[in-house]
Amino acid sequence: MAILLVFLALQFCDLATTLVFLQHGVGEANPLVAALIRVSAQPALALLLVKVVACGLAWYAWRTRRTRLLRRANLFFALCVGWNLMAIAIA
Repeated sequence: MAILLVFLALQFCDLATTLVFLQHGVGEANPLVAALIRVSAQPALALLLVKVVACGLAWYAWRTRRTRLLRRANLFFALCVGWNLMAIAIA
């Protein structure tokens, strides 16, 4: 359960830091998210949609005992949050 909670916390941190750096004029690097932001009137809604889907996939991975996948996803999103924090600091 802890691995799933870490994933959820990282999703929240990624969402929050992405919104902050978008407000500072830094562009979104993920092409899927960038496309959703362009077609959406509200970048926060586009990001929230992506995060809801990611959390659903993580829940499925957790329920099917794919903890190795979740550990890798947690590492990836921890790096994303770190990248976002650097982008905010530089902007």
